[in-house]
Amino acid sequence: MSQDRIAQLHKFLEEDPNDPFTIYALAMEYKPTDQEKALTYYTQLLTDHERYVGTYYHAAKLYEELEQNDEAERIYKKGMLISRQEGNLHAFSELQQAYNKLMGLDYEDD
Repeated sequence: MSQDRIAQLHKFLEEDPNDPFTIYALAMEYKPTDQEKALTYYTQLLTDHERYVGTYYHAAKLYEELEQNDEAERIYKKGMLISRQEGNLHAFSELQQAYNKLMGLDYEDD
Protein backbone atom coordinates (compact mmCIF):
# COMPACT_ATOMS: atom_id res chain seq x y z
CA MET A 1 0.00 0.00 0.00
CA SER A 2 1.51 3.24 -1.10
CA GLN A 3 0.91 6.05 1.38
CA ASP A 4 1.37 8.55 -1.45
CA ARG A 5 -1.32 6.82 -3.48
CA ILE A 6 -3.66 6.69 -0.50
CA ALA A 7 -3.07 10.39 0.19
CA GLN A 8 -3.74 11.24 -3.45
CA LEU A 9 -6.96 9.21 -3.44
CA HIS A 10 -8.13 10.94 -0.26
CA LYS A 11 -7.45 14.27 -1.95
CA PHE A 12 -9.56 13.18 -4.94
CA LEU A 13 -12.31 12.08 -2.55
CA GLU A 14 -12.29 15.49 -0.85
CA GLU A 15 -12.69 17.12 -4.27
CA ASP A 16 -15.51 14.77 -5.29
CA PRO A 17 -16.88 12.79 -2.30
CA ASN A 18 -19.36 10.96 -4.51
CA ASP A 19 -16.99 9.58 -7.15
CA PRO A 20 -17.47 5.80 -7.09
CA PHE A 21 -14.15 5.12 -8.80
CA THR A 22 -12.19 6.93 -6.08
CA ILE A 23 -14.10 5.11 -3.34
CA TYR A 24 -13.46 1.80 -5.14
CA ALA A 25 -9.75 2.61 -5.54
CA LEU A 26 -9.47 3.36 -1.81
CA ALA A 27 -11.16 0.06 -0.94
CA MET A 28 -8.73 -1.80 -3.20
CA GLU A 29 -5.72 0.00 -1.70
CA TYR A 30 -6.78 -0.79 1.87
CA LYS A 31 -7.88 -4.38 1.24
CA PRO A 32 -4.45 -6.06 1.70
CA THR A 33 -3.53 -4.23 4.92
CA ASP A 34 -6.66 -2.83 6.56
CA GLN A 35 -9.67 -5.00 5.80
CA GLU A 36 -12.01 -3.08 8.10
CA LYS A 37 -11.26 0.18 6.33
CA ALA A 38 -11.68 -1.55 2.96
CA LEU A 39 -15.08 -2.86 4.11
CA THR A 40 -16.13 0.67 5.02
CA TYR A 41 -15.48 1.83 1.47
CA TYR A 42 -17.08 -1.26 -0.10
CA THR A 43 -20.15 -0.75 2.08
CA GLN A 44 -20.35 2.88 0.99
CA LEU A 45 -20.23 1.78 -2.65
CA LEU A 46 -22.83 -0.96 -2.17
CA THR A 47 -25.14 1.53 -0.45
CA ASP A 48 -24.62 4.72 -2.46
CA HIS A 49 -23.53 3.32 -5.85
CA GLU A 50 -25.23 -0.04 -6.19
CA ARG A 51 -24.85 0.04 -9.98
CA TYR A 52 -21.03 0.15 -9.69
CA VAL A 53 -20.71 -3.50 -10.70
CA GLY A 54 -16.98 -3.88 -9.97
CA THR A 55 -17.62 -3.62 -6.25
CA TYR A 56 -19.57 -6.83 -5.81
CA TYR A 57 -16.89 -9.39 -6.61
CA HIS A 58 -14.21 -7.79 -4.45
CA ALA A 59 -16.52 -6.99 -1.54
CA ALA A 60 -17.88 -10.55 -1.49
CA LYS A 61 -14.36 -12.00 -1.70
CA LEU A 62 -13.34 -9.92 1.30
CA TYR A 63 -16.33 -11.20 3.26
CA GLU A 64 -15.25 -14.73 2.32
CA GLU A 65 -11.74 -14.01 3.63
CA LEU A 66 -13.34 -12.78 6.86
CA GLU A 67 -15.37 -16.03 6.99
CA GLN A 68 -18.65 -14.15 6.70
CA ASN A 69 -20.03 -16.43 4.01
CA ASP A 70 -23.69 -15.42 4.44
CA GLU A 71 -22.79 -11.81 3.67
CA ALA A 72 -20.58 -12.93 0.76
CA GLU A 73 -23.47 -14.97 -0.63
CA ARG A 74 -25.85 -12.00 -0.34
CA ILE A 75 -23.42 -9.71 -2.15
CA TYR A 76 -22.71 -12.21 -4.93
CA LYS A 77 -26.45 -12.62 -5.54
CA LYS A 78 -27.07 -8.88 -5.61
CA GLY A 79 -24.06 -8.40 -7.90
CA MET A 80 -25.35 -11.04 -10.31
CA LEU A 81 -28.73 -9.30 -10.42
CA ILE A 82 -27.23 -5.83 -10.98
CA SER A 83 -24.68 -7.01 -13.57
CA ARG A 84 -27.48 -8.70 -15.54
CA GLN A 85 -29.60 -5.56 -15.39
CA GLU A 86 -26.61 -3.54 -16.60
CA GLY A 87 -25.90 -6.02 -19.40
CA ASN A 88 -22.42 -6.72 -18.03
CA LEU A 89 -22.20 -10.42 -18.81
CA HIS A 90 -18.48 -10.65 -18.06
CA ALA A 91 -19.03 -9.43 -14.49
CA PHE A 92 -22.08 -11.68 -14.19
CA SER A 93 -20.02 -14.70 -15.20
CA GLU A 94 -17.24 -13.90 -12.71
CA LEU A 95 -19.75 -13.38 -9.92
CA GLN A 96 -21.59 -16.58 -10.77
CA GLN A 97 -18.39 -18.64 -10.77
CA ALA A 98 -17.32 -17.21 -7.41
CA TYR A 99 -20.83 -17.76 -6.00
CA ASN A 100 -20.90 -21.35 -7.24
CA LYS A 101 -17.52 -22.00 -5.64
CA LEU A 102 -18.67 -20.49 -2.35
CA MET A 103 -21.82 -22.62 -2.40
CA GLY A 104 -19.92 -25.80 -3.25
CA LEU A 105 -21.39 -25.90 -6.76
CA ASP A 106 -18.01 -25.68 -8.48
CA TYR A 107 -17.82 -28.88 -10.49
CA GLU A 108 -14.75 -28.01 -12.56
CA ASP A 109 -12.46 -30.00 -10.27
CA ASP A 110 -14.50 -33.21 -10.54
